[in-house]
Amino acid sequence: MTDFTMEKSSEGLATITWDVPGKSMNVLSMDGAATLSDLIDDALADDGVKGIIITSGKKDFAAGMDLNVIAGMRDNGGAQGVFDGVMSLHHLLRKIELAGMDLKTKKGGKPIASVLPGTALGIGLELPLATHRIFAADNPKAKIGLPEIMVGIFPGAGGTTRLSRKLGAMMAAPFLLEGKLSDPKKAKAAGLIDEVSDDPLAAAREWVLNASEADLVKPWDAKGYKMPGGGPFHPAGFMTFVGASAMVHGKTMGVYPAAKALLSAVYEGAMVTFDQALKIEARWFTNVLMNPSSSAMIRSLFINKEALEKGANRPEAPDQSVKKIGILGAGMMGAGIAYVSARAGIEVVLIDARQEAADKGKAYSEALLDKAISRKKSTEAKKTELLARITATTDYDALKGCDLIVEAVFEDPAVKAEVTQRAEAVIPEDAIFATNTSTLPISDLARASARPEQFIGIHFFSPVDKMLLVEIIKGKATGPRAVAKALDFVRQIRKTPIVVNDERFFYANRCIIPYINEGIRMVGEGVNPVLVENAAKMMGMPLGPLQLVDETSIDLGVKIAKATRAAMGDAYPDDAVDQVIFAMADEGRLGRKTNAGFYDYDDKGKRQGLWSGLDSRYPRATDQPELTDVQHRLMFAQALEAVRALESGVLEDIREGDVGAILGWGFAPWSGGPFGWLDMMGAARAVEICDGLTAKYGDRFASPALLRDMAEKGTSFYDRFGAAKTAA
Repeated sequence: MTDFTMEKSSEGLATITWDVPGKSMNVLSMDGAATLSDLIDDALADDGVKGIIITSGKKDFAAGMDLNVIAGMRDNGGAQGVFDGVMSLHHLLRKIELAGMDLKTKKGGKPIASVLPGTALGIGLELPLATHRIFAADNPKAKIGLPEIMVGIFPGAGGTTRLSRKLGAMMAAPFLLEGKLSDPKKAKAAGLIDEVSDDPLAAAREWVLNASEADLVKPWDAKGYKMPGGGPFHPAGFMTFVGASAMVHGKTMGVYPAAKALLSAVYEGAMVTFDQALKIEARWFTNVLMNPSSSAMIRSLFINKEALEKGANRPEAPDQSVKKIGILGAGMMGAGIAYVSARAGIEVVLIDARQEAADKGKAYSEALLDKAISRKKSTEAKKTELLARITATTDYDALKGCDLIVEAVFEDPAVKAEVTQRAEAVIPEDAIFATNTSTLPISDLARASARPEQFIGIHFFSPVDKMLLVEIIKGKATGPRAVAKALDFVRQIRKTPIVVNDERFFYANRCIIPYINEGIRMVGEGVNPVLVENAAKMMGMPLGPLQLVDETSIDLGVKIAKATRAAMGDAYPDDAVDQVIFAMADEGRLGRKTNAGFYDYDDKGKRQGLWSGLDSRYPRATDQPELTDVQHRLMFAQALEAVRALESGVLEDIREGDVGAILGWGFAPWSGGPFGWLDMMGAARAVEICDGLTAKYGDRFASPALLRDMAEKGTSFYDRFGAAKTAA
């Protein structure tokens, strides 16, 4: 079986159907591209064929290019291999676009239309953009766009050049630089596609059989073409490119190579012929793919993320899909878990001590749905259907029949123990019990359970409906079926799971807290807070440590600090941090929730700037540190904890460490995660920096033995731990 097949009708229509065997979504491979090229040659050479339709045999058109194939181009052929591979795609799509016409007269070509039954992403849109007319089904669930920028590359099969020439640089920017996806009607309104129809195949057939030669000539192939909105040397176009350059740098801080390369490809390509522009696009795409940042992003945000979502580390067990879930605690976390569960079609019992609180938890889902309806992303019927799945109650008997319980009450072991025992008194013997906690050891909480092998931690991040990561924590007695249940549940609610072993703060928080603490510690030392925040952002962190602690709340930091001090005793290392945050808390500056923290806020909670009182309370040191010194402190505070988590067995798979870091707290996505970042730097250089930081700032920066061993042996994390597993 081949990825593409062709049928010719008696009326002279050749229909090419894309249907990759054994896959739920079409992805393009180089073999598939070669097959398509041969079929196009056949149809163009056949005098009996009047026109061509390219469509899909699946419910969607295509998910894009197989990124493993792109990575293979680089690994097997280096830069030349990437360039040659991309140019072969350009030749194929240009052949479709010119469709056999005379290059001088632009006559004699055959009309080629594309039909999109559903979602069309990446090459799934770049291919249609090369056809003469794009027809899409009126399918509101379909997504159409070019999301490559989100995984560290950019549309390199002509999508960048074609879309910018079709829409103009300014109008194409949201789709190219932000990876914006649209449903078919919005895609048509934006100019990405041409027609939306209840029967797109019939509409395409009629158009192909009646198209004129003029209908086949793309604007950029017509005489006198000018880029919409103006090219680089047009007054309006010049301002567009100046503004775009500033916007890209402002958003990426110069650490994401793909965005800058994309803009360069558009800018340079706009000054030459279309075919030369395709070569420029291919060169910039090659440049990006050879950059270690793009390789790391593809590895973590596509290959590894997809593997984890498909259950790469799932224990052997029968299907554990959740049919009925009980949620204990209807606060912000419990309400969010109820919403995502009901959205996934799971029956939900939402319990709280007071009916008013339970009803408020259910109302959270109603509010989210009302917002979705106002944005035309949902309907009243869907709202009614989802809310009907949620039962808000105080009655624990309602938990009968639940196969999964998620406890989301206060971070108090006594309260958690009480609700655990009350729930286990009524739930089925084989039900799995999960506790949603961010800091309390799972093995300790499991002591309240009569079934510790069925007790597990599931740590959601707030807000639950938006955050992609879920951290699953195995206690000492947790059995494999509980892990499988948790993984299957996370898959149902369309989140990305990582599985870690039980230790204080687990994985995510043990890395986030040192990052926040290092920023606070520097403020106490007299480092300019603006330098601290911008140093973090210039390394690709979405939030500086001071803004992050404001968002998570300063009083939560105080609670964690007190609990950690009680557990560690004399070994507690963060007295200097406590002096700052305890004083802030005493003054009532608890962060965004009180409109006062390290930042000032207006009455609507909008951040206004760093609190001016920091200057008087923590006078700035005369000698400010170098930018790189601040960046190293902030980045190594996180990365070294990730290494220690691997060293101690909390992490069992570095893929989970990297994916979890990016999705959980935004660790510099350009780097592919902490292990990717250390590999880019090289273990020897990392140890050298650690030694310098340790000498200046203390043992918290001491190089872990594992990192030092790799430096001595000249190996990397992915060399040592990633080869077998990341091939999955």
